[in-house]
Amino acid sequence: MLMKGNEFIQQFEKKFPLALAEKGDPVGLHIGTLHKPIQRVMITLDVRPEVVAEAIAKKVDLLVAKHPPIFRPIDRLVTDDPQIKMYADLLKHDIAVYAAHTNMDIVEDGLNDWFLEELGIKVTDYLHKTHELDQGLIQVTVPKSHSQVVRDALAEAGAGKIGNYEQCSYTSVGTGRFTPMSEANPTIGTVHQREEVAEEKIEMVFPIDTLAELIKALKESHPYEEPAYQVIPLMTGKKSYGIGRVGELATPMPLEEFVSHVKEVFDLQGLRLIANNTDRLVQRVGICGGSGQKFYPAALSKGCDVYITGDVYYHTGHDMLTADLPVIDPGHYIEQLCIPRIVSLCEQWKEKHHWNIEIIPSTVNTNPFSFR
Repeated sequence: MLMKGNEFIQQFEKKFPLALAEKGDPVGLHIGTLHKPIQRVMITLDVRPEVVAEAIAKKVDLLVAKHPPIFRPIDRLVTDDPQIKMYADLLKHDIAVYAAHTNMDIVEDGLNDWFLEELGIKVTDYLHKTHELDQGLIQVTVPKSHSQVVRDALAEAGAGKIGNYEQCSYTSVGTGRFTPMSEANPTIGTVHQREEVAEEKIEMVFPIDTLAELIKALKESHPYEEPAYQVIPLMTGKKSYGIGRVGELATPMPLEEFVSHVKEVFDLQGLRLIANNTDRLVQRVGICGGSGQKFYPAALSKGCDVYITGDVYYHTGHDMLTADLPVIDPGHYIEQLCIPRIVSLCEQWKEKHHWNIEIIPSTVNTNPFSFR
């Protein structure tokens, strides 16, 4: 039986929650429907006419993009314009389009973390705080024989993440007592006979906005007909998220050398450098993929020796020079790193959940710039 598009996106949004997108960012489904069977999913940075042609040729059912294809309102649906015609082509060939934008930048172990990982830099902090989400504590009792199954299900649903750690839980041991009534269908025990079972109480923190999915996972994995659980809001347990990342080089290096390192890692023919002195040593690095020039004051406040971001404006470059903050502008297109990373994640989910789908990376170069 073929899986549905919404099943795939449900798993995708566990990794890249829509709640983490910046206000006004048009993330989510843009074109088509997810309530249909899918066999081929293509991952792309941009949705351009040439990418759509590639998706049609490869018989793709779902296109997952980093950049939303409809970022600004469309005035007219006139197919004389190739950029508009591609929407008609997508609908004609029943290709759904889904976008994950700033939520991919903000989520832990997301695109900005991947950038620093590629550069060999250890992440120490986010660059600019964007969200503060409430957390809760779920407590559930379960027979010892099934405790690991329930722990795994809760973790899969998003519970147990604390800082840079996941699958965090606390377990206490006790005895569960119950008497099944006439209408009961007990997994353990006999109707009208009191039963005692060696049980564990599992406790895990979780983002409060995932409560419904968490309870669903709990009930599906728990062996009891009526599992006993409680949810406690953590009034002091808010979790902060932020866009961009800050990290430390293991050893300081001259700025000029670090620029060469960035070019090599991201396979760049050239980049733009804003700096008063290329001989200065750098160790603390800030980065924000895409167009992050507005966060350069945050890089200053975090004590960064150099800041990496794309699409820096001319006058903002002057401001950066005045602030004496070296800035490396490698362009927006380095975000193509998301393609192999997301393909890898999808392949892991495919193996884990036994999905019968094909994950395809787009091979179209959508960088509008070249160097001469």
